[in-house]
Amino acid sequence: MHINILSKDCSCMWEEKTRRVLNGEFSSPPSRITMKAVVQRVASASVEVEGSTVSAIGPGLLVLVGIHDLDTDSDADYICRKVLNMRLFPNEKTGKTWDQSVMQKNYEVLLVSQFTLYGIMKGNKPDFHVAMAPDRAKSFYASLVERFQRSYKLESVKDGVFGAMMKVNLVNDGPVTMQLESPNSSRCTNDVAEPEKTSN
Repeated sequence: MHINILSKDCSCMWEEKTRRVLNGEFSSPPSRITMKAVVQRVASASVEVEGSTVSAIGPGLLVLVGIHDLDTDSDADYICRKVLNMRLFPNEKTGKTWDQSVMQKNYEVLLVSQFTLYGIMKGNKPDFHVAMAPDRAKSFYASLVERFQRSYKLESVKDGVFGAMMKVNLVNDGPVTMQLESPNSSRCTNDVAEPEKTSN
């Protein structure tokens, strides 16, 4: 399956972004304070900016990442660990369908920042106030990319261009698409520390 995605991760859409969470409008933290990721198993994927290809991978995972305004390093740790260890690939030797991770297959990862994962419809217009503001999100996203590269291999982790109007092209293998959310902050430390299970 071949899919083209238009992705606009543009700071100009944030001029009227409210700060309801940090300004104390909630008496307690919302129940879904999480980093989000949409993970797609692909035969290939690439990112174009202004007509030029800036990143491309062969077989592996395309990961659209949404960063919440209150996300921390614990959320980034969780998403990184889960993406790299998800068993979404078949094992040709054993015949098992869901048996190997992207690292075990020696495949690649393409990360794309996608704040619209936090879109909330107000009438017919989307609102993105719970996503992290661009000035903070840019450095947070850069550190997330570095985290993936340190945890796997520098040359096997690619990314798009933060804040750019991107065309994301992919050939979805399967198709296989999974959604991930980091745990609530009170559970993050325990979840990240838990070793990845290797048993079937």
